[in-house]
Amino acid sequence: MDPKSSAQDHLNSPGGFGLYIHWPYCESKCPYCDFNSHVATKIDQDEWLAAYQQEIKRAAEETCGRILQTIYFGGGTPSLMHQDVVAGIIEAIRSHWPTVNDLEITLEANPGSVEAARFAGYRRAGVNRVSLGVQALDDASLKSLGRLHSKAQAMAALNIAHQTFDRVSFDLIYARQFQSLQDWQAELTEALSLAGDHLSLYQLTIEDGTAFADRAARGRLAGLPTENLSADMYEMTQDICGQAGLPAYEVSNHARPGAESRHNMIYWRGGDYVGIGPGAHGRLTLKGGRTATEAQRNPTAWLRQVQKGMGGDALRTTLDRDEVALEYLLMSLRTNEGLDLARYEQMAGRPLPANRISSLAELGLLRATDGQLRTTPAGRLVLNGVLKELAAD
Repeated sequence: MDPKSSAQDHLNSPGGFGLYIHWPYCESKCPYCDFNSHVATKIDQDEWLAAYQQEIKRAAEETCGRILQTIYFGGGTPSLMHQDVVAGIIEAIRSHWPTVNDLEITLEANPGSVEAARFAGYRRAGVNRVSLGVQALDDASLKSLGRLHSKAQAMAALNIAHQTFDRVSFDLIYARQFQSLQDWQAELTEALSLAGDHLSLYQLTIEDGTAFADRAARGRLAGLPTENLSADMYEMTQDICGQAGLPAYEVSNHARPGAESRHNMIYWRGGDYVGIGPGAHGRLTLKGGRTATEAQRNPTAWLRQVQKGMGGDALRTTLDRDEVALEYLLMSLRTNEGLDLARYEQMAGRPLPANRISSLAELGLLRATDGQLRTTPAGRLVLNGVLKELAAD
Protein backbone atom coordinates (compact mmCIF):
# COMPACT_ATOMS: atom_id res chain seq x y z
CA MET A 1 0.00 0.00 0.00
CA ASP A 2 1.20 3.51 -0.77
CA PRO A 3 1.33 5.43 2.55
CA LYS A 4 1.26 8.76 0.73
CA SER A 5 -2.00 7.79 -0.98
CA SER A 6 -3.47 6.74 2.37
CA ALA A 7 -2.56 10.04 3.99
CA GLN A 8 -3.94 12.03 1.07
CA ASP A 9 -7.23 10.12 1.26
CA HIS A 10 -7.58 11.27 4.86
CA LEU A 11 -6.65 14.87 4.17
CA ASN A 12 -9.34 15.02 1.48
CA SER A 13 -12.00 13.62 3.80
CA PRO A 14 -14.10 16.14 5.73
CA GLY A 15 -15.08 13.46 8.27
CA GLY A 16 -11.83 13.34 10.24
CA PHE A 17 -9.77 10.50 11.72
CA GLY A 18 -10.18 8.86 15.14
CA LEU A 19 -9.30 5.73 17.10
CA TYR A 20 -11.65 3.55 19.15
CA ILE A 21 -10.28 1.20 21.83
CA HIS A 22 -12.72 -1.45 23.07
CA TRP A 23 -12.34 -2.87 26.58
CA PRO A 24 -14.68 -5.88 26.67
CA TYR A 25 -15.10 -6.49 30.40
CA CYS A 26 -17.79 -5.42 32.87
CA GLU A 27 -18.58 -6.27 36.47
CA SER A 28 -21.99 -7.52 35.34
CA LYS A 29 -24.12 -7.64 32.18
CA CYS A 30 -26.99 -5.13 32.14
CA PRO A 31 -30.30 -6.59 30.90
CA TYR A 32 -30.80 -3.88 28.22
CA CYS A 33 -27.22 -4.04 26.85
CA ASP A 34 -26.41 -5.55 23.45
CA PHE A 35 -22.80 -4.32 23.37
CA ASN A 36 -19.91 -6.76 23.20
CA SER A 37 -19.31 -6.94 26.96
CA HIS A 38 -18.32 -9.88 29.13
CA VAL A 39 -17.85 -10.74 32.79
CA ALA A 40 -14.58 -12.37 33.85
CA THR A 41 -13.22 -13.22 37.30
CA LYS A 42 -9.55 -12.81 36.36
CA ILE A 43 -7.94 -10.55 33.76
CA ASP A 44 -4.23 -10.28 33.02
CA GLN A 45 -4.10 -6.58 32.24
CA ASP A 46 -0.42 -6.62 31.28
CA GLU A 47 -1.26 -9.21 28.63
CA TRP A 48 -4.03 -6.98 27.32
CA LEU A 49 -1.79 -3.93 27.23
CA ALA A 50 0.76 -5.80 25.12
CA ALA A 51 -1.99 -6.90 22.69
CA TYR A 52 -3.37 -3.38 22.34
CA GLN A 53 0.13 -2.03 21.71
CA GLN A 54 0.71 -4.65 19.03
CA GLU A 55 -2.57 -3.80 17.27
CA ILE A 56 -1.83 -0.08 17.50
CA LYS A 57 1.48 -0.65 15.72
CA ARG A 58 -0.19 -2.71 12.99
CA ALA A 59 -2.99 -0.19 12.44
CA ALA A 60 -0.57 2.73 12.35
CA GLU A 61 1.48 1.08 9.60
CA GLU A 62 -1.72 0.81 7.54
CA THR A 63 -2.73 4.44 8.12
CA CYS A 64 0.71 6.00 7.93
CA GLY A 65 0.80 9.80 7.96
CA ARG A 66 -2.77 10.44 9.02
CA ILE A 67 -3.34 13.03 11.71
CA LEU A 68 -5.26 11.60 14.67
CA GLN A 69 -7.96 13.84 16.15
CA THR A 70 -9.60 11.68 18.83
CA ILE A 71 -9.16 8.59 20.99
CA TYR A 72 -12.16 6.92 22.61
CA PHE A 73 -12.02 4.17 25.26
CA GLY A 74 -15.38 2.35 25.15
CA GLY A 75 -16.73 -0.93 26.38
CA GLY A 76 -17.55 -2.78 28.46
CA THR A 77 -16.33 -0.71 31.36
CA PRO A 78 -13.01 0.99 30.54
CA SER A 79 -12.83 2.45 34.05
CA LEU A 80 -11.95 -1.09 35.17
CA MET A 81 -8.66 -0.76 33.27
CA HIS A 82 -5.55 -0.13 35.34
CA GLN A 83 -4.25 3.41 35.03
CA ASP A 84 -0.91 2.17 33.68
CA VAL A 85 -2.72 0.22 30.95
CA VAL A 86 -4.52 3.36 29.80
CA ALA A 87 -1.25 5.30 30.00
CA GLY A 88 0.59 2.62 28.01
CA ILE A 89 -2.07 2.61 25.28
CA ILE A 90 -2.05 6.41 24.94
CA GLU A 91 1.75 6.48 24.88
CA ALA A 92 1.80 3.86 22.11
CA ILE A 93 -0.79 5.79 20.09
CA ARG A 94 1.14 9.05 20.36
CA SER A 95 4.33 7.31 19.28
CA HIS A 96 2.73 5.94 16.09
CA TRP A 97 0.50 8.76 14.78
CA PRO A 98 0.87 12.52 14.52
CA THR A 99 -1.96 14.14 16.48
CA VAL A 100 -3.75 17.46 16.56
CA ASN A 101 -2.69 19.78 19.38
CA ASP A 102 -6.05 19.49 21.14
CA LEU A 103 -6.39 15.70 20.88
CA GLU A 104 -9.68 14.62 22.49
CA ILE A 105 -9.24 11.51 24.66
CA THR A 106 -12.49 10.17 26.13
CA LEU A 107 -12.91 7.33 28.62
CA GLU A 108 -16.23 5.75 29.57
CA ALA A 109 -16.74 5.00 33.25
CA ASN A 110 -19.35 3.41 35.47
CA PRO A 111 -20.06 5.26 38.73
CA GLY A 112 -19.43 2.17 40.82
CA SER A 113 -15.87 1.85 39.54
CA VAL A 114 -14.92 5.50 40.03
CA GLU A 115 -12.22 6.37 42.54
CA ALA A 116 -10.54 9.76 42.89
CA ALA A 117 -7.05 8.25 42.67
CA ARG A 118 -7.95 6.20 39.59
CA PHE A 119 -9.44 9.24 37.84
CA ALA A 120 -6.37 11.30 38.69
CA GLY A 121 -4.26 8.55 37.13
CA TYR A 122 -6.32 8.64 33.94
CA ARG A 123 -5.90 12.41 33.82
CA ARG A 124 -2.12 12.07 34.17
CA ALA A 125 -2.18 9.48 31.37
CA GLY A 126 -3.77 12.02 29.04
CA VAL A 127 -7.53 11.42 29.30
CA ASN A 128 -9.23 14.82 29.08
CA ARG A 129 -12.89 13.86 28.74
CA VAL A 130 -14.95 11.34 30.71
CA SER A 131 -18.39 9.90 29.98
CA LEU A 132 -20.22 8.41 32.98
CA GLY A 133 -22.89 5.71 32.59
CA VAL A 134 -25.26 7.07 35.24
CA GLN A 135 -28.44 5.85 33.41
CA ALA A 136 -30.94 6.88 36.13
CA LEU A 137 -31.18 9.15 39.16
CA ASP A 138 -33.22 6.96 41.48
CA ASP A 139 -32.26 3.69 43.12
CA ALA A 140 -35.39 1.74 42.10
CA SER A 141 -34.80 2.48 38.43
CA LEU A 142 -31.10 1.68 38.70
CA LYS A 143 -32.01 -1.71 40.18
CA SER A 144 -34.52 -2.47 37.42
CA LEU A 145 -31.87 -1.56 34.81
CA GLY A 146 -29.45 -4.01 36.42
CA ARG A 147 -27.02 -1.29 37.46
CA LEU A 148 -24.70 -2.04 40.39
CA HIS A 149 -24.31 1.55 41.57
CA SER A 150 -26.67 3.70 43.63
CA LYS A 151 -27.73 7.30 43.06
CA ALA A 152 -25.38 8.34 45.87
CA GLN A 153 -22.47 6.65 44.10
CA ALA A 154 -23.42 8.36 40.85
CA MET A 155 -23.46 11.77 42.53
CA ALA A 156 -20.07 11.09 44.13
CA ALA A 157 -18.63 9.94 40.80
CA LEU A 158 -19.91 13.07 39.05
CA ASN A 159 -18.33 15.23 41.73
CA ILE A 160 -14.96 13.48 41.30
CA ALA A 161 -15.24 13.74 37.52
CA HIS A 162 -15.95 17.49 37.59
CA GLN A 163 -13.00 18.03 39.94
CA THR A 164 -10.65 16.02 37.72
CA PHE A 165 -11.62 16.69 34.09
CA ASP A 166 -12.47 19.80 32.13
CA ARG A 167 -15.02 17.95 30.01
CA VAL A 168 -17.62 15.68 31.62
CA SER A 169 -20.63 13.94 30.11
CA PHE A 170 -23.06 11.41 31.49
CA ASP A 171 -25.76 9.13 30.11
CA LEU A 172 -29.37 8.71 31.15
CA ILE A 173 -31.99 6.28 29.85
CA TYR A 174 -35.62 7.41 29.70
CA ALA A 175 -38.93 5.88 28.60
CA ARG A 176 -38.25 3.28 31.27
CA GLN A 177 -40.74 0.92 32.86
CA PHE A 178 -43.52 2.74 34.73
CA GLN A 179 -41.89 6.15 34.13
CA SER A 180 -44.36 9.01 33.69
CA LEU A 181 -43.83 12.24 31.76
CA GLN A 182 -43.69 14.10 35.08
CA ASP A 183 -41.11 11.64 36.44
CA TRP A 184 -38.84 12.24 33.46
CA GLN A 185 -39.30 16.01 33.64
CA ALA A 186 -38.15 16.04 37.27
CA GLU A 187 -35.24 13.70 36.59
CA LEU A 188 -34.07 15.65 33.54
CA THR A 189 -34.25 18.93 35.45
CA GLU A 190 -32.09 17.43 38.18
CA ALA A 191 -29.67 16.03 35.59
CA LEU A 192 -29.22 19.46 34.02
CA SER A 193 -28.30 20.88 37.42
CA LEU A 194 -25.52 18.27 37.63
CA ALA A 195 -24.37 18.42 34.02
CA GLY A 196 -21.19 19.94 32.71
CA ASP A 197 -21.27 20.69 29.01
CA HIS A 198 -22.69 17.45 27.57
CA LEU A 199 -25.51 14.95 28.17
CA SER A 200 -26.42 11.74 26.31
CA LEU A 201 -30.12 10.95 26.71
CA TYR A 202 -31.31 7.66 25.24
CA GLN A 203 -34.79 6.21 24.94
CA LEU A 204 -34.90 2.66 26.26
CA THR A 205 -34.99 0.24 23.35
CA ILE A 206 -35.47 -3.50 23.64
CA GLU A 207 -32.62 -5.01 21.64
CA ASP A 208 -32.59 -8.58 20.32
CA GLY A 209 -30.42 -10.95 22.31
CA THR A 210 -30.72 -9.05 25.60
CA ALA A 211 -32.30 -10.18 28.86
CA PHE A 212 -34.95 -7.49 28.43
CA ALA A 213 -35.86 -8.89 25.01
CA ASP A 214 -36.26 -12.35 26.54
CA ARG A 215 -38.46 -10.96 29.32
CA ALA A 216 -40.56 -8.97 26.85
CA ALA A 217 -41.10 -12.07 24.69
CA ARG A 218 -42.43 -13.88 27.75
CA GLY A 219 -44.68 -10.99 28.76
CA ARG A 220 -42.59 -10.20 31.81
CA LEU A 221 -41.48 -6.65 30.99
CA ALA A 222 -44.41 -4.60 32.23
CA GLY A 223 -44.88 -0.85 32.27
CA LEU A 224 -43.16 0.12 29.03
CA PRO A 225 -44.44 3.44 27.67
CA THR A 226 -46.72 3.77 24.65
CA GLU A 227 -45.32 5.25 21.44
CA ASN A 228 -47.18 8.48 22.16
CA LEU A 229 -45.72 8.78 25.64
CA SER A 230 -42.22 8.06 24.33
CA ALA A 231 -42.68 10.78 21.69
CA ASP A 232 -43.89 13.22 24.35
CA MET A 233 -40.81 12.44 26.44
CA TYR A 234 -38.55 13.03 23.45
CA GLU A 235 -40.16 16.36 22.58
CA MET A 236 -40.03 17.52 26.20
CA THR A 237 -36.36 16.56 26.34
CA GLN A 238 -35.60 18.78 23.36
CA ASP A 239 -37.48 21.71 24.87
CA ILE A 240 -35.98 21.50 28.35
CA CYS A 241 -32.41 20.91 27.19
CA GLY A 242 -32.66 23.67 24.60
CA GLN A 243 -33.87 26.15 27.21
CA ALA A 244 -31.00 25.09 29.49
CA GLY A 245 -28.39 25.84 26.81
CA LEU A 246 -27.69 22.21 25.87
CA PRO A 247 -29.53 21.80 22.56
CA ALA A 248 -29.51 18.49 20.72
CA TYR A 249 -26.74 18.30 18.13
CA GLU A 250 -27.64 14.66 17.41
CA VAL A 251 -30.79 12.67 18.12
CA SER A 252 -29.67 11.54 21.59
CA ASN A 253 -26.82 13.94 22.38
CA HIS A 254 -26.97 17.43 23.84
CA ALA A 255 -24.14 19.91 24.35
CA ARG A 256 -23.26 23.50 24.86
CA PRO A 257 -22.00 24.91 21.55
CA GLY A 258 -18.41 23.80 21.07
CA ALA A 259 -18.65 20.93 23.58
CA GLU A 260 -19.90 18.24 21.18
CA SER A 261 -18.20 14.85 21.26
CA ARG A 262 -15.59 15.22 18.53
CA HIS A 263 -15.09 11.48 18.34
CA ASN A 264 -18.75 10.70 17.74
CA MET A 265 -18.92 13.47 15.16
CA ILE A 266 -16.34 11.51 13.13
CA TYR A 267 -18.85 8.63 12.96
CA TRP A 268 -21.76 10.88 12.04
CA ARG A 269 -19.76 12.79 9.43
CA GLY A 270 -18.70 9.59 7.68
CA GLY A 271 -15.08 9.97 8.71
CA ASP A 272 -12.37 7.34 9.15
CA TYR A 273 -11.70 5.55 12.41
CA VAL A 274 -9.59 2.62 13.53
CA GLY A 275 -11.33 0.07 15.78
CA ILE A 276 -9.09 -1.93 18.14
CA GLY A 277 -10.28 -4.55 20.61
CA PRO A 278 -12.77 -7.44 20.65
CA GLY A 279 -15.76 -6.71 18.44
CA ALA A 280 -14.53 -3.22 17.53
CA HIS A 281 -15.67 -1.80 14.20
CA GLY A 282 -13.70 0.55 11.98
CA ARG A 283 -13.99 2.46 8.72
CA LEU A 284 -10.85 3.21 6.73
CA THR A 285 -10.35 4.88 3.38
CA LEU A 286 -7.50 2.87 1.88
CA LYS A 287 -6.02 2.58 -1.57
CA GLY A 288 -8.57 -0.07 -2.53
CA GLY A 289 -11.53 2.02 -1.37
CA ARG A 290 -13.49 2.42 1.84
CA THR A 291 -13.06 -0.62 4.05
CA ALA A 292 -15.27 -1.78 6.90
CA THR A 293 -13.38 -3.67 9.60
CA GLU A 294 -14.80 -5.82 12.39
CA ALA A 295 -12.71 -7.56 15.03
CA GLN A 296 -13.20 -10.99 16.52
CA ARG A 297 -15.88 -10.61 19.22
CA ASN A 298 -14.73 -13.21 21.73
CA PRO A 299 -12.16 -11.57 24.05
CA THR A 300 -10.00 -14.66 24.55
CA ALA A 301 -10.05 -15.52 20.85
CA TRP A 302 -9.15 -11.91 19.95
CA LEU A 303 -6.27 -11.88 22.41
CA ARG A 304 -4.83 -15.17 21.14
CA GLN A 305 -5.26 -14.08 17.53
CA VAL A 306 -3.27 -10.91 18.16
CA GLN A 307 -0.60 -12.76 20.12
CA LYS A 308 -0.09 -15.09 17.17
CA GLY A 309 0.53 -12.08 14.93
CA MET A 310 -2.65 -12.62 12.92
CA GLY A 311 -4.13 -9.17 13.59
CA GLY A 312 -7.37 -8.48 15.42
CA ASP A 313 -9.60 -7.86 12.39
CA ALA A 314 -11.75 -10.93 11.87
CA LEU A 315 -13.67 -9.46 8.93
CA ARG A 316 -12.81 -6.89 6.27
CA THR A 317 -15.21 -5.73 3.60
CA THR A 318 -14.62 -3.22 0.81
CA LEU A 319 -17.78 -1.13 0.59
CA ASP A 320 -19.18 -0.19 -2.80
CA ARG A 321 -20.17 3.40 -3.47
CA ASP A 322 -23.84 2.78 -2.72
CA GLU A 323 -22.96 1.36 0.70
CA VAL A 324 -20.63 4.28 1.46
CA ALA A 325 -23.28 6.81 0.47
CA LEU A 326 -26.00 4.99 2.43
CA GLU A 327 -23.91 4.98 5.60
CA TYR A 328 -23.30 8.70 5.24
CA LEU A 329 -27.02 9.32 4.69
CA LEU A 330 -28.05 7.26 7.73
CA MET A 331 -25.50 8.84 10.06
CA SER A 332 -25.45 12.48 8.97
CA LEU A 333 -29.21 13.06 9.14
CA ARG A 334 -29.08 12.20 12.85
CA THR A 335 -27.26 15.50 13.45
CA ASN A 336 -28.08 19.19 13.34
CA GLU A 337 -25.22 19.60 10.90
CA GLY A 338 -27.00 17.36 8.41
CA LEU A 339 -25.92 15.96 5.05
CA ASP A 340 -23.77 17.75 2.48
CA LEU A 341 -25.71 17.19 -0.75
CA ALA A 342 -22.68 17.64 -3.01
CA ARG A 343 -20.62 15.21 -0.94
CA TYR A 344 -23.41 12.63 -1.07
CA GLU A 345 -23.63 12.99 -4.85
CA GLN A 346 -19.88 12.49 -5.15
CA MET A 347 -20.09 9.35 -3.01
CA ALA A 348 -23.09 7.81 -4.73
CA GLY A 349 -22.44 9.02 -8.27
CA ARG A 350 -25.94 10.51 -8.33
CA PRO A 351 -27.90 13.03 -6.29
CA LEU A 352 -30.58 12.19 -3.79
CA PRO A 353 -33.98 12.15 -5.53
CA ALA A 354 -35.19 15.76 -5.64
CA ASN A 355 -38.85 14.69 -5.66
CA ARG A 356 -38.45 12.78 -2.40
CA ILE A 357 -36.65 15.67 -0.75
CA SER A 358 -39.41 18.05 -1.88
CA SER A 359 -42.14 15.71 -0.69
CA LEU A 360 -40.57 15.29 2.77
CA ALA A 361 -39.90 19.03 2.96
CA GLU A 362 -43.56 19.79 2.19
CA LEU A 363 -44.49 17.52 5.10
CA GLY A 364 -42.21 19.56 7.35
CA LEU A 365 -39.77 16.70 7.92
CA LEU A 366 -36.73 17.96 5.98
CA ARG A 367 -35.10 21.30 5.30
CA ALA A 368 -32.61 21.95 2.48
CA THR A 369 -30.57 25.17 2.73
CA ASP A 370 -27.10 26.20 1.55
CA GLY A 371 -26.35 22.77 0.12
CA GLN A 372 -27.12 21.00 3.43
CA LEU A 373 -30.03 18.64 4.04
CA ARG A 374 -31.31 18.51 7.61
CA THR A 375 -34.14 16.84 9.45
CA THR A 376 -36.53 19.18 11.26
CA PRO A 377 -37.62 18.53 14.86
CA ALA A 378 -40.73 16.84 13.45
CA GLY A 379 -38.53 14.79 11.10
CA ARG A 380 -36.43 13.50 13.96
CA LEU A 381 -39.53 12.11 15.62
CA VAL A 382 -40.03 9.86 12.58
CA LEU A 383 -36.37 9.64 11.54
CA ASN A 384 -36.46 5.98 10.53
CA GLY A 385 -39.33 6.67 8.14
CA VAL A 386 -37.54 9.67 6.63
CA LEU A 387 -34.38 7.65 6.10
CA LYS A 388 -36.31 4.76 4.61
CA GLU A 389 -37.98 7.06 2.09
CA LEU A 390 -34.71 8.72 1.06
CA ALA A 391 -32.81 5.43 0.81
CA ALA A 392 -35.45 3.51 -1.15
CA ASP A 393 -34.37 2.18 -4.56
